[in-house]
Amino acid sequence: MEGKRTINFDNSAGTYPKPETVRQAVAFAMKELGGNPGRGGHRLSMAAAERVYKVRAAAAAFFGAETENTAFVPNCTYGLNMALKGLLQFGGHVIISGWEHNSASRPVYAMTRRSGVKCSVADIYPDDIQRTVEGIEKLIRGDTLCVCCTAASNVTGRIMPYREIGQLCRRRGIAFVCDCAQAAGVLPVSLGEGISFICTSGQKGLYGPTGTGLLISSGEFPLSTIIEGGTGATSGELVQTPYMPEKLESGTLNTAGLIGLGAGLEFVKNRGIENIRRHENELCRRFQLGLEKMGAVVYDREYDRVPIVAFNLKGRTSEEAAAALSEGGFALRGGMHCAALAHESLGTGKTGAVRFSPSVFNTAAEVNALLRYMEKTF
Repeated sequence: MEGKRTINFDNSAGTYPKPETVRQAVAFAMKELGGNPGRGGHRLSMAAAERVYKVRAAAAAFFGAETENTAFVPNCTYGLNMALKGLLQFGGHVIISGWEHNSASRPVYAMTRRSGVKCSVADIYPDDIQRTVEGIEKLIRGDTLCVCCTAASNVTGRIMPYREIGQLCRRRGIAFVCDCAQAAGVLPVSLGEGISFICTSGQKGLYGPTGTGLLISSGEFPLSTIIEGGTGATSGELVQTPYMPEKLESGTLNTAGLIGLGAGLEFVKNRGIENIRRHENELCRRFQLGLEKMGAVVYDREYDRVPIVAFNLKGRTSEEAAAALSEGGFALRGGMHCAALAHESLGTGKTGAVRFSPSVFNTAAEVNALLRYMEKTF
């Protein structure tokens, strides 16, 4: 396949290509920002720290947060682990939805085996928000510390009632951890919707580089640390600094990646979340119509979704279909998408599915080319 162009329709795993401004920002940081931010008072360190702070402030504004409660993490998985384990380090009860990514379900499962944490799995009824919320409320116990629910499924794109869940958690005085990896950049998620912790990646809908992510807190629920180490604040003490955001940012930050993330946030802000989603939804609509003409099985077709189309082709496993598409120069993801619970809830636990997820840089002509290839191949 060397030398052959591949069209990326697997943007839910990571947007590609990146905006030119993001590439330029990373190059600038690698060339000009050689200091370690927050690790010294010399010019190199201070210049890097100033640029990183600007990204932190921009991320806070993007999600309706305070700058000091906006922590950088390597990816959404780290953010979810830090939030869930930080809340449940000493035990307690957690409620998760049956649509969670392994980044939430696996740490919870590990804690139930190692730390005595108790877990309940809530059903999601996409056509009945009230039933969903009432079901979650019935699972709340005296030792319930948090609810964790994705804002949008990474498998089918189904949008969860995260606002209503946030209101429930606020009313009951428990934390709401929201996985926004598939929502950030296409849905206007913010802490103002009752979310206690927003966890998201930087390399997906925010168009930043890989190795970047955000753990954003409302400040209502303190987290116990699961990682301790070097911080710029109170570095002369053995006890981990209590000051945010350094408390959650042990070790050297990914300066170049974060400067790129800042450029990605600016790109999304300038394009407009609604404009991006409208363009990507139109590509999904075009692709779904073509799938239906082929007799493909399209999942969650009747529900409101972020721009994702999950499907299977008759007579082909999801892995076989994705491999054949790759041979034709089209990147789509087949299999389980690191979301065992979601596939179990969807009824595809044994088959998986193929996922189509465009970005703002994909075009109708590219979708048409994919459909023509599929008609010829399958």
